[in-house]
Amino acid sequence: MSDSKFNWLNPMNLLNHYRINREIPAGEKEDQKGFGTFKGVYLPSILTIFGVIMYLRIGWVLGNVGLFATLVIVTMASTITFVTGLSISATATNMKVKGGGAYFMISRSLGVEAGAAVGLPLFLAQTVGISFYIVGFAESVHNLLPWAPIPVIGVVSLVALTVLAYISADLALKTQMVIFLIIIASLVSFFLGGPAKGVVQASTLSLTPMSPFWVVFAVFFPAVTGIEAGISMSGDLKNPAKSLPWGTLAAVLTGYIVYMAIPIFLISIVPAEVLRSNPMIMKDVALVGSLILLGIWGATLSSALGALLGAPRTLQALARDHVVPRFLGKGFGPEDTPRIATAVSFCVALLGILLGDLNAIAPVLSMFFLTSYGVLNLIAGLEGLIGNPSWRPTFSTPWPVSLIGSALCVVAMFMISPGSTFMAAFVIAAIYYLMTKRALHHSWPDIRRSIFMSMAKFSIYRLEDTEPDARSWRPNILVICGAPTQRLHMIQLAHAFTHGKGFLTVASIIPQDAGAEGRPENLRKSVKEFLRKRDIPALVEINVTNNVMEGAKELVRTYGLGTLAPNTFLLGEPKNKENFVQFAELAKLIHQSKRNMVIIREGIVREAEVSRKGRRRGKEIYVWWGGERKNAGLMLALGYILQTNPEWKKTKLIIKTIARSEDGRKRAGNQLEKFLEEGRVTAESEVILVENRDEDIIGTTIRRFSQDADLVFLGMRPPEPEESAEDYADYYEGLMKRTENFPPLAFVLAAEGIKFSDIFR
Repeated sequence: MSDSKFNWLNPMNLLNHYRINREIPAGEKEDQKGFGTFKGVYLPSILTIFGVIMYLRIGWVLGNVGLFATLVIVTMASTITFVTGLSISATATNMKVKGGGAYFMISRSLGVEAGAAVGLPLFLAQTVGISFYIVGFAESVHNLLPWAPIPVIGVVSLVALTVLAYISADLALKTQMVIFLIIIASLVSFFLGGPAKGVVQASTLSLTPMSPFWVVFAVFFPAVTGIEAGISMSGDLKNPAKSLPWGTLAAVLTGYIVYMAIPIFLISIVPAEVLRSNPMIMKDVALVGSLILLGIWGATLSSALGALLGAPRTLQALARDHVVPRFLGKGFGPEDTPRIATAVSFCVALLGILLGDLNAIAPVLSMFFLTSYGVLNLIAGLEGLIGNPSWRPTFSTPWPVSLIGSALCVVAMFMISPGSTFMAAFVIAAIYYLMTKRALHHSWPDIRRSIFMSMAKFSIYRLEDTEPDARSWRPNILVICGAPTQRLHMIQLAHAFTHGKGFLTVASIIPQDAGAEGRPENLRKSVKEFLRKRDIPALVEINVTNNVMEGAKELVRTYGLGTLAPNTFLLGEPKNKENFVQFAELAKLIHQSKRNMVIIREGIVREAEVSRKGRRRGKEIYVWWGGERKNAGLMLALGYILQTNPEWKKTKLIIKTIARSEDGRKRAGNQLEKFLEEGRVTAESEVILVENRDEDIIGTTIRRFSQDADLVFLGMRPPEPEESAEDYADYYEGLMKRTENFPPLAFVLAAEGIKFSDIFR
């Protein structure tokens, strides 16, 4: 870091940097408890990386694809893990990382729902992984001691390792140190060795067919995914901001060097045919072959022990966030050892050992590890891309690198097993859905709002470059109401219009004297909760004003962001005649603003009818068609949207119109049928003949032929340019009188600058 960005000679800067890196809040004494970088992160990570694949499969990889391709595979796999380590480093140095490792970082960045969706499967993968490692160890011991059953060896080994993890993480890590020394000794013995004694000729070998590149990559890749073991110890570290980055990256680089050196050494002394056929080639090559066998045992046991340390801590973090029962997160002793969670992990691992064959679910479990890596990369990438002021990691990683790492994880998942990838995605999506239904409340902030803001910014800027048209039209509705509890029917209807298709805003206008400090915000929260309980997604706007109609006018003039503004205002009918003039002024303003207006009038609700077969008669919507004018097209569009809404399932849409002669009736019927057929609209049509020209069409004919409807759409005439508010109020008053004793009515006045009938072209 340059001096222009950081002045190391400034005592305050130096003190702040010390506090950030040591994660010590100002004024608090440093907590000396916890593990350091080597014991807490590097050791469990490197021991999982130096696993059975190194001892039993690296020769097979080399024999199948050759030296160059092997080095490419090692480099590709290690690159994914290394980039993930860089992303972890950035995230860990930007927050105070506590227990839970990957789960903690994901939940504190993307919310508890995303954290649980990845954390729960990750815990299962960690615990079942214990079974795999121990079964592998038990099989190797069984080969030496055939009289000892594999399940018995496995259970005894699991009990011994669990006791270590149960008593003390420190004791378990000290045991891993011994295993680490054994593995180092085995590698030294290997590199001091020479050509395998008694190597047979290729003609006498029983060789398996050559495997392609991506199959070999899939076999090798789990070898470099051991950093999860170190990440899971985050809550037991003295300084996570320092230990997680350096311990993880050091383990990845160490593993990369060793995995690159082994193939280069082997190819010079062992034929490819032997490499493919002999899984114990490292033992045959080593100076002391028994050290390789000890290394295999140490690798399996250390991997199992690392998982036994990590899995309970993941479960403990999940419990403390109330994702799983709280008692599972209880800690014991000065190390806060998760003994109950360890017991649960033991039971799951024991079940896996007793079941024996876990190969069917092994690929899916591997996907959960890769998913956590991908999400960790995604978090660091999004944080850097969004660029919130709060994103100030002391270990900075370029955001494109993290996003590339996330993409590489997805590619690796599909290369390993597409079917397992989809299965893992389904499990994660199901858990996420269930978590959202639980609606857990948490106190920590996350970056979801920033993500949504960035997406909204991009979309709004793009919308500014486009013009509205009939093909892309959808209703963006603002409902103007008083108390939502009193106008719930209006909100539900607006929700039915916008459900899955447009935006909905519920606006409440409250008088000035009720707008005391804090009251509008509290009211907004109560309205949001009221809507949430009814599964109505909507924005909420609270307007404080001295006059309700003036407040409504202000919403028409100012509400919205650029082109993302309501195109339709949904209002209730004013009850008092003295408000008609102001209401007419509001209607004129909406029309002049080129916004649509829908006025909902409560009416006589039709009683549910039962058919002869005992089933309830479906809903019916009537649209009174006045030709291909704006009102008619908008009414048909709204009626069609209702018809496709799940809440109005099996609704019958009936288009009705008036004819003045028999010839006109036939002509109108044919035109209407042709329009519906060409428009691909599932609806019935009915033409009503009215020869008496003095008859009040609305008050008599439409009323008589609308009584069976659940909802009637009826067009309103627009105000004339020079028409006064008083004159338009008189028209509105007359319309209200002529539609008394109607079923529920939706008066529609279209004003948007598009031809709505083109929606059905």
